[in-house]
Amino acid sequence: MQNTLIIVGFGIILLVQIIILYFIYATNVRVRDIAKTLTHQYNLIVKIQSVLKNKSATNAVAENAEMIYQDLLQNLIPIMAAIDVMPRNTNEHPLWRAVGGIMDEYAKNPFALEKLRRCIKLDSEVARSVDNYMNRADSFLNHLTTTDPDGILAATFTDGLLGQSLTFFAQAKQLANQTNE
Repeated sequence: MQNTLIIVGFGIILLVQIIILYFIYATNVRVRDIAKTLTHQYNLIVKIQSVLKNKSATNAVAENAEMIYQDLLQNLIPIMAAIDVMPRNTNEHPLWRAVGGIMDEYAKNPFALEKLRRCIKLDSEVARSVDNYMNRADSFLNHLTTTDPDGILAATFTDGLLGQSLTFFAQAKQLANQTNE
């Protein structure tokens, strides 16, 4: 009888231990699931915060766009005068009319590239204006690229007149640096 009681006692203790181990295992599974959920939520919050920062930065660029455009335009005016190009006669912003006029002239007359190359080579004011325009436009495009989450705005500027003008000015500057007149 006493042996039976000992066996029953051990059985009860073993059963209680198995139940305790089951509860510990179930609790660990729940804690692991909660940790996964919290990690996922934290990553989502970080992503949302990044998107909001980018939108905020993009909005700041849009709010300051007029100042950026005026700065770029101020650097284009001496270049346009030197290569004798008139802005487009449209209702666009003056910057886009100026850049459009330069690009239109280059499309009609490829000699415009040679005129700009000579002006860069011979006129330090034009060379400085080209450098300033390129640096500021490139900085603007880089800022747009880093802050535009989906890339649509940055692609619009890069593929548009701003990107085309940077390519045109870079070619002229490169040619001016290569030639010895």
